[in-house]
Amino acid sequence: MRRPVLLVVAHGSRDPRHAATVHELVRRVRALRPGLRVETGFLDFSVPSVNGVLESLDAEGVRDVVALPLLLTRAFHAKADIPAVLVEAPPRLRIRQAEVLGPSPLLLAALERRLYEAGLTPADKSSTGVVLASAGSSDPEAIAVIADVAREWRHTGWCAVRPAFASASLPRTEDAVRELRALGCARVAVAPYVLAPGRLPDRIARGAAGADVLAGVLGPSPEVAQVLLERYDAARTPVLTALGA
Repeated sequence: MRRPVLLVVAHGSRDPRHAATVHELVRRVRALRPGLRVETGFLDFSVPSVNGVLESLDAEGVRDVVALPLLLTRAFHAKADIPAVLVEAPPRLRIRQAEVLGPSPLLLAALERRLYEAGLTPADKSSTGVVLASAGSSDPEAIAVIADVAREWRHTGWCAVRPAFASASLPRTEDAVRELRALGCARVAVAPYVLAPGRLPDRIARGAAGADVLAGVLGPSPEVAQVLLERYDAARTPVLTALGA
């Protein structure tokens, strides 16, 4: 039985760094799972569009697709934008929408990887306060998930972890940096909880001006690629509806 095609659905951006990072991540996914066909579609700004990819797959005779939102939280894009695009797909396609990437222990590992690449060491954890800086959302569920991730990450040994948001919600990155300074952390690091460069990650970077360390975006880290494959596998596995089925 042929495996469904994995369609990575990215938001898109006017910033060319965004698409370049998405494509680099997809290349890593392909390298981890040789033989799996992985395509990329964008909701806006970048090409190819999600609709365009789906129409091309249908024309080739593909019938099964797993559409995977390249998102860290289940907010408006995952709940509304992506389903609205998928429902317009050619009717012969059988499409399953996978879950968003977060939360996942692998994403916490990717965040730490980026902090260590920026100059921290595991020995610095107990004296370092971290700002978990996300893009932000008006969706309460998404905001609650970011707060939960910050609490969970704090329990791994950091001096403190505070969530911050580049848009829609408060506090901002610079506010969280000041809070950690006031708390008495010996150093403050900002960990962008975003997948690719763009306008909001740039805003996070500006807000990190008072921090000691600014990590890079998650990007094509091996942990993120592994989460993509985990979400794909979960979505393509038939749901067992009867005991012992």
